[in-house]
Amino acid sequence: MALADSSCAGLETTESRLSCISNKAMVNVGGDLVKLVPGRVSTEVDARLAYDTNGIIRKVHDLLRLYNEIDVPHDRLLFKIPATWQGIEAARLLESEGIQTHITFVYSFAQAAAAAQAGASVIQIFVGRLRDWARNHSGDTEIETAIKSGEDPGLALVRRSYNYIHKYGYKSKLMAAAVRNKQDLFSLLGVDYVIAPLKVLQSLKDSPAIPDDEKYSFVRKLTPETATHYNFTNKELVKWDQLSMASAMGPASVELLSAGVEGYANQAKRVEELFGKIWPPPNV
Repeated sequence: MALADSSCAGLETTESRLSCISNKAMVNVGGDLVKLVPGRVSTEVDARLAYDTNGIIRKVHDLLRLYNEIDVPHDRLLFKIPATWQGIEAARLLESEGIQTHITFVYSFAQAAAAAQAGASVIQIFVGRLRDWARNHSGDTEIETAIKSGEDPGLALVRRSYNYIHKYGYKSKLMAAAVRNKQDLFSLLGVDYVIAPLKVLQSLKDSPAIPDDEKYSFVRKLTPETATHYNFTNKELVKWDQLSMASAMGPASVELLSAGVEGYANQAKRVEELFGKIWPPPNV
């Protein structure tokens, strides 16, 4: 349907035509998903714009206009933006317009806190990717502090961010992603959203209602009430800006954010290249 759209076919340059087709395709899929799920649908913003605040905002407005054309209401949509400073600033401006944003590639407390201060609707932390980095690298103060206290760095970041959001009354919801096993799920009970592989969800079938092992207990680990008792340092309670966030991000978050942006940018490019190979379709 996107390939056959006349508004894209009439554009002069190949670049603009493929971008138009890609936008249409994303919205077509998102529109179908809205019919299938009761909650919000998250639409990826082109990661090639990750360091361009104005570019992100223009892209979101373009996507939103297309959603309006197929009668998808704003409150059913999230727009997924990388957690660069430019992305977080774009989220702040979009949220001020009533457009819901979903900040992804969060690997440090500074990113999570800055996104919460910006009013992002959803903040996504990749638990397993931080764990993987910690197994093969060293030199990240935030990760090493968690490990010294006996915590998994990914789970520790989720706990710290959740407590920050709820203690100080930010509207953001926290999403834990890259959950690798059943123990991760039990450790995160109470977090707002979880992305877990089907095999991990299926493993819950084998969990007894009254477990022998306390770590598999169905007890909520994260609550707004316990968040009020969590203590933060003065360094963590600053008003985050571009310089302070960059200074606080350790090598893990810098490397993983860059890798995530690059990977998603390459995927977007590959999709456009595929559209270029099959355009124009026979019926155009």
